[in-house]
Amino acid sequence: MKKTSRTRIMLARAAFAAGLALIATHARAETPSTSGSGVDAATQALLADAAVMKTLADIKADDDTAFAEQKRITEIPAPPYKEKVRAEYYLKRMQELGFKDAAIDGEGNVIALRKGSGGGRPKLVVSAHLDTVFPEGTDVAVKESDGAVHAPGIGDDSRGLAALLSLIKSMNANGITTVGDVMFVGTVGEEELGNLRGVKALFRDHADIDGFISIDGLGITRVVNQGTGSHRYEMVFKGPGGHSFQEFGLPSAIHAMDRAIAKIADLQTPSDPKTTFTVGTVSGGTSVNAIASEARMAVDMRSNSTKELLKLEARLLDLAKQAVADENARWKSDKLTIDIKLIGDRPAGIVAMDSPIVQATQRAVAAITRGPRVTFAGSSTDSNLAMSLGIPAVTIGGGGEGGNWHSRNEWYKPVDAYLGPQNALLTILMLTGLDGVTKPALAVRQGAN
Repeated sequence: MKKTSRTRIMLARAAFAAGLALIATHARAETPSTSGSGVDAATQALLADAAVMKTLADIKADDDTAFAEQKRITEIPAPPYKEKVRAEYYLKRMQELGFKDAAIDGEGNVIALRKGSGGGRPKLVVSAHLDTVFPEGTDVAVKESDGAVHAPGIGDDSRGLAALLSLIKSMNANGITTVGDVMFVGTVGEEELGNLRGVKALFRDHADIDGFISIDGLGITRVVNQGTGSHRYEMVFKGPGGHSFQEFGLPSAIHAMDRAIAKIADLQTPSDPKTTFTVGTVSGGTSVNAIASEARMAVDMRSNSTKELLKLEARLLDLAKQAVADENARWKSDKLTIDIKLIGDRPAGIVAMDSPIVQATQRAVAAITRGPRVTFAGSSTDSNLAMSLGIPAVTIGGGGEGGNWHSRNEWYKPVDAYLGPQNALLTILMLTGLDGVTKPALAVRQGAN
């Protein structure tokens, strides 16, 4: 090894060690002293390993290539329920990285299994989602301006997909062998009415998953360990309809919907656990001079607590039915009805602060950034499903800076973007173990096949 290379590794190792010391002190102040001791020891051992340090350096060196990949992925459309073209490209990239048995499953997920030395367990899933929120026909060309790139989905979640490929590439180049298996997955159906169909199928078909990481979002100091649950409903109000003058006196579907919206708007919800609602879309009617025969609205409810979500749901649905009764009573009618359909169901869940997967993310972020501060948050991501099943899960950022999520003017800057896959690498190695160096911090689930 050349002297300059040796010096760089020694300096990097010293920086990582300094970060580890800070996070260890912080963790002792916030969690039981025994909860992170194994993770602390594993982190120290990993940061002293030459192959790990070289892999971290290679990830940084791959930053420009990963950014080019990110832009390439962004320009492959992946509308809701139409992720096939992007999935086929991602499968090709996985196969080029050595996963000859990689495949697209029945739901559309791209799955590549990287086997460890421990006979298959523990098994950790590391994922990013293939789909975007944007409908078919959206212009997804990447444009550069003001020092940033702009395109629908450039950060959410093209960055996560590119970070995964950079991570795998660097692990392979340095012969990194984990003890546990790592299943890399590009999921479908994470956004909007995809309803987490990709991860629902994944956990249905693979009962031996012991832990789950989603790379979604950008900042690495923000870690999602709480899954915000959501229920979404479409409500269709139906009445006889008629001429606004000649049939005046008939109940109106739009008036009933308006009554429902007014009642819903007055609902009170707790701020902790955060619980929210909105009437997101409305439509109906045929003419300005017609009593509406049909009107429809879509309602979104969210909470970090399953209990509070169910309480809100029961009250909101009751108010919608009351609105129909009120409209019928106003006109002494029984002709107005409502059809209520569940169109979205994302379960809530939480992973305890002393869980090894949470502890591992804290240590990894500290080692990479040389600072102890990690913000833990609730959000609705693929990790919701794992959390609801009692499987340790977190969502971590892919690196870089960005904004205007879910808009056609979404933007991204590759500022220290390599920190994302570096953070993922250390977290993975802590959880699955590095062959000959550390044992897995992730436990094998009892009763899992």
